[in-house]
Amino acid sequence: MAFDGANIWVANFGENTVAKLRASDGEVLGTFKVGAEPFGVTFDGANIWVSNIGDGTVSKLRAGDGSTLGTFTVGPYPSWMTFDGTHIWVPDGDKSVVKLKAADGKNLGSFAAGLSPIAAAFDGANVWVTASNNARTGIVTKLRASDGKVLGTFPVGSAPLGIAYDGANMWVANRDGATVNKLRASDGKLLGTFQSTSSPYGVVFDGTDIWVSGDPNLVEYRPSDGALLGFWHRPGGTGIAFDGASVWVASFSFNQVHKF
Repeated sequence: MAFDGANIWVANFGENTVAKLRASDGEVLGTFKVGAEPFGVTFDGANIWVSNIGDGTVSKLRAGDGSTLGTFTVGPYPSWMTFDGTHIWVPDGDKSVVKLKAADGKNLGSFAAGLSPIAAAFDGANVWVTASNNARTGIVTKLRASDGKVLGTFPVGSAPLGIAYDGANMWVANRDGATVNKLRASDGKLLGTFQSTSSPYGVVFDGTDIWVSGDPNLVEYRPSDGALLGFWHRPGGTGIAFDGASVWVASFSFNQVHKF
């Protein structure tokens, strides 16, 4: 899921489409064809980018009307992307993260990001990528956005997936470990590991709190100390986004999205 300033965009994995919903009331404004098995959705300030895990491509759509502006081949299993202000960073599901120029989709290089990289986040200067690393303990790789240089690799929990930046720290959802890690963005130091009431999936920061989607619960944490502020039963929670006022969660199990 992604927010474009007015609307929520949702990848429909089983239908090879992306849906556009008006954030104010959830009305579906359109459904648009993309590649095979769309997975991640990112907004670049003007356009929507959709990673198609089934055919190794990324689709670029104009946010205004959903028209396709380009389709770009990136790697075997592109997943959750991030935008750094100029470029789209795409974990390829194999060993790398691919850097695309947002203006035209030009491939500017592939950079090492562990084994099975799956999600990326931007901290204002660097790109962070989660990867299961084919090990019991997953990793997060920190890359300098300007040139893709690896600045550090940090252990996290088992099967890390979603990642988000809160202005000072990175938060990582560990799907198999039922935990959430907090890493200091400046140096990757582990500041805390917090239990979840769910199998964590996606992470978003609302400007005040951290929200983690998962199955069967959506969980809210206080960033300062990781205190659990609440949880809400929403089975099959996957994608998550914040629209400036509300948190949106996709429920894979029921083909629904929920607004909190």
